[in-house]
Amino acid sequence: MSLSPYGLLELPWWGCVLVTFATIQTMFLGVTLYLHRDQSHGGLILHPALRHVFRFWLWFSSGAVTREWVAVHRKHHAHADREGDPHSPVVFGLRRVLFEGFELYRAAGRQPETIRNYGRGTPDDWLERHVYGRHPYAGIVLFVVGHLVLFGVPGIIMIAVHLAAQPFFAGGVINGLGHAVGYRSFEMPSTATNLVPWALLLGGEELHNNHHAFPRSACFAVQRWEIDIGWLWIRLFSALHLARVRWVAPRPQLERRRHELDADTVQALFVNRLHVLRAYARRVVLPVCRELKEREPRGSVLAGAPTLLIRHPALLAEEARRRLRELLEHYEVLRRVVEYRDGLQQAWEDASTGHALTRLREWCRRAEGSGIGALREFAQALPGYASARG
Repeated sequence: MSLSPYGLLELPWWGCVLVTFATIQTMFLGVTLYLHRDQSHGGLILHPALRHVFRFWLWFSSGAVTREWVAVHRKHHAHADREGDPHSPVVFGLRRVLFEGFELYRAAGRQPETIRNYGRGTPDDWLERHVYGRHPYAGIVLFVVGHLVLFGVPGIIMIAVHLAAQPFFAGGVINGLGHAVGYRSFEMPSTATNLVPWALLLGGEELHNNHHAFPRSACFAVQRWEIDIGWLWIRLFSALHLARVRWVAPRPQLERRRHELDADTVQALFVNRLHVLRAYARRVVLPVCRELKEREPRGSVLAGAPTLLIRHPALLAEEARRRLRELLEHYEVLRRVVEYRDGLQQAWEDASTGHALTRLREWCRRAEGSGIGALREFAQALPGYASARG
C-alpha cells in the first residue's frame, strides 16, 4: 500500500493558498493588535482571552516572545533613526534591514539591558516564564509538524511561505522600506514613511509615518482617505466587547466662522500641532515656492526648495543644509516663511496658556501684516481650530 503525499486534509492548490494566507494574516493581526497597539503603546486594550489567543498564535506560528518584541520596538521609538535604534536603515543600511531585519530584532532582543529598560509591563505569568519565553522555538516545531500531518508534502511549501512572511515583511519591509520609500504626511525627526494609503495586507503597519507621528494611537489611519485594516478589526472586536480603545490620533475639525483667538485655540493647536505644521507646509510653503518659480522658471537655486523647507531639519544631510542656507540667503520671503513657522511652534510649546495666547495673537498680527498672501490667509484661518478636539 503506497503512502499518499497528502496529509489528513487533501486540499486543491487554491485551498493551500487560502490556508497559508489565513495563517499569515492571523500572525500579522497578532503583531499589530496585540504586540504593537496593545502591549507596546497601550492605545488599545484587548480582552485577556483575545490577548492570549494572539500570544499563543504568535508563539506557535513565529516564535515571537512578547517581552522581547515589545522591548525592541519601544527602543526603536526611543532612538528612531539614531545611534541605538535596533533596526534603522539610517544606521544599518537599507539592504541589511530589508534582508536581515529579523536577525537585527533577535540580536536586540537578546540584550538584557534592552529587556530591562523597555520590556516593562508585559506578561510575566507561568506560561510566559516556563513555555513561551523559555521555549520560543517549540511552537514553530509544533506548527511544522501540524502542517505536515494535515497537508503532507504541500505543507512544506505552505510552511516555507509562512515562516518567511514575518521576517521579510514585518522585519524587513516595514522597518526597512517603511523608512525609505513612500509618502510622509507628518514631518518629525524619524524618517518613517507611509508605504501605501490603503494598508490592507500587513495589518495596517504600512501606515508607518502616521504611527511614528502618533505612536499611542490605536488607529494608524489619520487622513480621511487612508484605510487601516487593523482598525476595522478593532471596531469589530470592540462591538463584541473584546477590545477597548484608549486613544486615537486627533483629527482637527475647523469651524470657519470662528475669528477670535482664545485659550481653546492654543489647546487645539497644541493637540493638532502636527496637522497644523502639515497645513502650514501645504498652504504657505508650497504656494510661496510656486510663486517664486513662476517668476524665475529657470532658477536652479529653487530646485528642490519645497522638500528642503518642509523636511525636518534633523533629517537633512550636510549638503542639503548648505543648499537650504543658500536658499534662505537668496530669498528673503523663504527666510521669513521659515521664521514664522518656527515662531508658531514656539507659541504653542509655551507651558503657560496665558503666555502662549499672547504670543499667538502677536504672531497672527505680524503674519497678517507680513505682505505674504499665503501666510496672511493661514493666520486668518487659525481661530477655526478653537473647537477642535483630540
